[in-house]
Amino acid sequence: MVHNVIIIGSGPAGYTAALYTARADLKPILFAGYAPGGQLMITTDVENYPGFPEGIMGPEMMDLFRRQVERFGVEIHQKHVDKVDLSQRPFKIFVGEEVFEAHSLILSTGASAKWLGLQSEVTFGGFGVSACATCDGFFFRNKQVLVVGGGDTAMEEANYLTRHASKVILIHRRHEFRASKIMQDRVLNNPKVEVLYNTTLDEILGTPHPKKVTGVRLQDTVTGEKREMPIDGVFVAIGHKPNSELFHGVLDMDPVGYVLTLPGTTKTNIPGVFAAGDLADSVYRQAVTAAGTGCMAAIDVERFLEAEGHS
Repeated sequence: MVHNVIIIGSGPAGYTAALYTARADLKPILFAGYAPGGQLMITTDVENYPGFPEGIMGPEMMDLFRRQVERFGVEIHQKHVDKVDLSQRPFKIFVGEEVFEAHSLILSTGASAKWLGLQSEVTFGGFGVSACATCDGFFFRNKQVLVVGGGDTAMEEANYLTRHASKVILIHRRHEFRASKIMQDRVLNNPKVEVLYNTTLDEILGTPHPKKVTGVRLQDTVTGEKREMPIDGVFVAIGHKPNSELFHGVLDMDPVGYVLTLPGTTKTNIPGVFAAGDLADSVYRQAVTAAGTGCMAAIDVERFLEAEGHS
């Protein structure tokens, strides 16, 4: 059987694409992968998604997304796609021992924040540790926060956090930033930002009940000296990595690995293959923008299949 459309990935982009293609009677099937629901599954309070005036927990929101697409009959597989063959149509999707075929694909495998590798990052994830200032900065109003990183991402996060936090401490393991000069200048000229060069985050300190961050242990990369500092929140801003390994060497990507799409569309360089959400978005990386591109991908697919005589 050749399916009209297969969706790979189950965050806001994948579920929205599934919703729209299902309502267009394209009978999509969706592979949720190892981390169903995407990055929102490790997010506690979501207060910036329209329609939830009281806010909502990330996992609860993703459960609502899922229930909505199930209502329209979307076939969801809690399985990980191992390999894809995009060399000819129908496209082939390899899942364990099974092979699925489709006239079109919507790729929404998302992106993952890069972490330092500390166990305490996991322990306090969503409880004072974050990788998204625009998602979580509001919760640190009038508090002191730490940002880790030295690139443009770190500069953007630090600058944004000064809107909410009383003080932002930016640490970088080297003696100078690698960020663009204009981004550095904005941070260095911001009176609410204190910069600590040659400094790494050795440990995040906190309490189990209630679970929250209370401080950090920093290490000087020159002298090796360690010191503790009280802090309310930690933002790890060392970049994101798109989950695009499946498509390397096949789809056009930028140097980091974000899938490139034709401006104003979700079309990739292969006709019939569409990319949505954080997989193709290195700029915004928000749930609401991911959902928007999921809608775009579904409409692009519908038009593609109609032109091909499959819908």
